[in-house]
Amino acid sequence: MNGTSFQSDIRFWLRQGNTVNHLLIWNIVIFIGINLLYLISPNTAFAWTFDQLTLHSLPGTFIRKPWGLITYMFTHVEIFHVFFNMLNLYWFGNLFRGFLGNKRVLPLYLMGGITGAALYMLSYNLLFPGMASTMIGASASVMCILVACATLMPNYEIGLLFFGNVKLKWLAIALIALGIISIPRGNLGGIIAHMGGALFGFVYIRTLQSGTDICKPLIWLFDAETRRENKRVQARSKPKKSPLKVVKKPDDNNQLRLDQLLDKINEKGYNSLSAEEKAWLDKVSKEN
Repeated sequence: MNGTSFQSDIRFWLRQGNTVNHLLIWNIVIFIGINLLYLISPNTAFAWTFDQLTLHSLPGTFIRKPWGLITYMFTHVEIFHVFFNMLNLYWFGNLFRGFLGNKRVLPLYLMGGITGAALYMLSYNLLFPGMASTMIGASASVMCILVACATLMPNYEIGLLFFGNVKLKWLAIALIALGIISIPRGNLGGIIAHMGGALFGFVYIRTLQSGTDICKPLIWLFDAETRRENKRVQARSKPKKSPLKVVKKPDDNNQLRLDQLLDKINEKGYNSLSAEEKAWLDKVSKEN
C-alpha cells in the first residue's frame, strides 16, 4: 500500500487540469449511475432517467427535452460501448491536447457530438418521417477528435495490436469506410452520427489551419484564462493615465516571460513554442 486512497487518486487526477480526464470521469460516473438504476428499478427509475438523457429523433419530443443534445454524448449503457469510446477518447484526446492545447478539447468534443446529433435527426426525419428513435453514446464526439488528429498530423504513427504501426490517416479512412459499408446492416442513426462527428473534426482542423477557430466562442465560454487574456489585451490597448514608467528588474522580466511560456504550453502544447523559446526555457530550467 502506498498510503493513498482511491478518492485522493481521483482528486489528484482531476486537479491536473486535463479536460480529457474530466470527460472520462463524467462518462464513467453516468455509466455507473444509470446501470445502478437498472439494477434497482429497471422499469421506472432507469426508464425515466434513460428517457431524459437520450437524444430523441422526433422534433416534438426533442423540443420537450432539448438537453438530450448534450446529455446523450455522456451516456452509455453497454460495457463495451463505454469501454471502447473511453479508450479512444483517452488516446486521441490526449494526442489532440498535446498538439493544440487543453482549452480546445471540450469545445471540440461538444461540437463533434452536436454535429453528429444534428445529422442523425435530419437523416431520420427525412428517411423515416414520424419514426421515433433514440441515440446515446460519445462515439460522434470521439470520432470527431480522432479525425481532427488525423487531419492535423496524418502521418503520425500509432501502434495497433496485430497491425503494428499505422498512420493516423489510414486509421481514420478505414473507420469511415467501415462505417459506410455497414449502414445497410443496422444502427443507421449511430453510423450517420459518427460521420457527422468525423466531418466536423476534418472541417475544424482545415479552418484552423486557414486562420479561423470556429470553436473560439466555446473556448472563451469555458476557459477562464482566455477571458482574462482578452481583458489584458483590452487593458493594454487603453491609454495610460500616468506618464510614469515602471522599470522592472531583470529577474522580474525573466519570471514574466517564464509565466507567459508556461501559459502558452498549457493552452497550445509544447510544440507551439518556437526554437528560440524552447532554448530559452531549457536554459532557465538548468539555471534553477
